[in-house]
Amino acid sequence: MCKVDWRHRVDFAQQQRNPGRHLIGFGIVVALHVLLGWALVTGLAQRMIEVIKAPIETKIIEETKPPEPPPPENLPPPPKFAPPPPSFVPPPEVNVNPPPTPAPTITTTQVAPPPTAFQVTPPPAPVTAPAAPPAPRPPARTEPRIDFQNACARPEYNTQARRAEAQGSTTILFTMDTTGQISEATVEKSSGPSREHKMLDRLALEAVRACKGTPGTLDGKPEKLTSRITYVWRITD
Repeated sequence: MCKVDWRHRVDFAQQQRNPGRHLIGFGIVVALHVLLGWALVTGLAQRMIEVIKAPIETKIIEETKPPEPPPPENLPPPPKFAPPPPSFVPPPEVNVNPPPTPAPTITTTQVAPPPTAFQVTPPPAPVTAPAAPPAPRPPARTEPRIDFQNACARPEYNTQARRAEAQGSTTILFTMDTTGQISEATVEKSSGPSREHKMLDRLALEAVRACKGTPGTLDGKPEKLTSRITYVWRITD
């Protein structure tokens, strides 16, 4: 189903009702035809065609060469220009801070408070500590003895030690039981560094081990005690 735009139909109807526009257009068309016919009758159109058909003249324009420059003359050298002086740069401004103002010194004085009255209490009487008990008395000790003069055989020089004239003192550390027998014996100090001195040390050690002496006592009772004896080696003849 087609829809009819009634608005356009109304505009077209209004144009049909305005005949003045049609008359103006018709008059312009008639005037153009009259003008064209007049041009044909008077030959104006023929002259325009002849003007258009006239020959066209062409000209070749030769390029004109510029005149040659004159030969160079002895010209003075160009002046030398000195470089311009460096521009003045002002030094940077330095802000100098003024010295700080010293702070005022504040002195404080401490005022001692008034003395307070107080009561002095006398110190208590010293307490006398009880006397310490007396230290126990050490037991009475007697050292064990070896009698080389009467009860034991004295150690004698051997041939090598006498020939080397070895002399010195040999100290023997020994332990004696309650019966007077030597249970242990060692050389505590040698008579010298040589081989012959070592021989003398061995002779003294063997004599002590073979000897029987008087045992030591503690508070009068025989006890197994350790002691030492020194034998002096000396050549007399």
